Amino acid sequence: MNGMNKKILLLGSYLLLMMLMIGCSTLVPIIDFATVEEIDIMILESFPVQVYLIARGYLPDPCTKIHQIIQEREDYYFFVTITTYRPPGACIQIIAPFEETIPLEVYGLPAGTYTVEVNGVQGTFDLEIDNILPI
Repeated sequence: MNGMNKKILLLGSYLLLMMLMIGCSTLVPIIDFATVEEIDIMILESFPVQVYLIARGYLPDPCTKIHQIIQEREDYYFFVTITTYRPPGACIQIIAPFEETIPLEVYGLPAGTYTVEVNGVQGTFDLEIDNILPI
């Protein structure tokens, strides 16, 4: 191999390495939705009833963290959104599992069947009686 071919091979290797490194890093922070794979709903045997949502999924890399959990309710539907934050910079590309336990705001709700949706994954739970302390 002559000197010119060595330089071209070295330059090509360097460019390939740089492309791989840039592909695994970001220049700005990224806020995105967490990937939720499954949810469980736990109803505690208490009165008033307490309901906890357990969301399990994964993050795209160990540098990404849970950023915010927003809970909204409309009639008999709970909408929970879990967002993530990834700081700028390079990070190893390996998924990282997560589990979040979220108390649902159920005090004062009437009896009925409620649907919970977390980043597209749904489940239901039943309140057998109105969830309010008698006066």
